[in-house]
Amino acid sequence: MTQEATTGVYGNPPAELADVPRDAVQFSPLLPGSPALERQAEGSLAAMVMLAPPGTIERRHDIAQALRVLQPGGQLTVMAPKDKGGSRLAKELKAFGCEFEETALRHHRICVSTRPTDLSALQAAIDDGAPRQVEETGLWSQPGVFSWNRVDPGSALLLKHLPQLSGRGADLGCGVGYLARAVLAMPTVEALHMVDIDRRAVEAAAKNITDPRASIHWADVRKAGTIPEGLDFIVMNPPFHDGGAEDRSLGQSFVRRAAESLRKGGRLWLTANRHLPYEDHLKDLFARAVLIVEADGFKVYEARK
Repeated sequence: MTQEATTGVYGNPPAELADVPRDAVQFSPLLPGSPALERQAEGSLAAMVMLAPPGTIERRHDIAQALRVLQPGGQLTVMAPKDKGGSRLAKELKAFGCEFEETALRHHRICVSTRPTDLSALQAAIDDGAPRQVEETGLWSQPGVFSWNRVDPGSALLLKHLPQLSGRGADLGCGVGYLARAVLAMPTVEALHMVDIDRRAVEAAAKNITDPRASIHWADVRKAGTIPEGLDFIVMNPPFHDGGAEDRSLGQSFVRRAAESLRKGGRLWLTANRHLPYEDHLKDLFARAVLIVEADGFKVYEARK
């Protein structure tokens, strides 16, 4: 990024709703390699175009950070689907002291605002969305991360049925390290390769997991080369939402990557929502796939390559 003020973009705003310069700097924590918005200097950007996330705490935090990094008079264009936070944008910008214009287009609300002169109203939202240690889990986390302030019941079910693991393994979609913490408590585990697409989760996991056997990576599991081959085991609670919409191909991509990364005889332990159809995919890619348990709306599978 040059010293000259530039335009930032956060997420993937629909092209038909906003013009994003080709040289705009991406700040989404879900796109590996992007700089962190919260570490961007105050008043350093000329403009920002944002597709706001659906979670209230996360959205208010991200909008506040976007306003903070704008230079005086800088323009924020922020949008969201009406049923995923868009209907709240005007109220939130007003609370931040912004002057703005609001339009509705293609089931989105779009607000064009300028940076407020007084930034003091931003601080509460920035603090509310900042990383913190969660009492229930004892782990560092942050609003916006998957299951950020509670134990995901699917992961909890997996841990109840997970056997003693050994050798070299991976945790795909590791989040803040809930599964990894349990896996690394097993003395026969030699190494654990942790991967997540969310920078915030990766940074939290680095605080939570200090075991030297673990390596933590900010990467997209779907891309080749993100995971070593010849692994003895893989654990995962794969995602099935992309941009707030259900996308079953995400989990299937995780299963395919696991099959490519395990050695012959290596084992995959997977937890998933009951309604997700992984059975055929597992049977196509593994020599054996067994449903271990189905309870509380979730399933746990073991698959051997």
